[in-house]
Amino acid sequence: MTTDLKTNPFESDAFVYIRHLDAGELSGILPANTIDQIDEPEDLFVVASADGIHLAVVQGREAAFAAARSHDLKPLSVH
Repeated sequence: MTTDLKTNPFESDAFVYIRHLDAGELSGILPANTIDQIDEPEDLFVVASADGIHLAVVQGREAAFAAARSHDLKPLSVH
């Protein structure tokens, strides 16, 4: 059995995970000057590959799902 499988986030059958970003996580992902320019930082969601690689940070849950689908990715919600 192979345990080191990796998902290519750009494959048409690739799953991505959508999850809400906590305020504490923002400083580790976005530059500080970017955070100040966001109207509602509490409404940010990350689109991540199955391997945990952050592919995008999007404002709004619906927008995160739409962004994933527009790139032929299959979004799943993570709580």
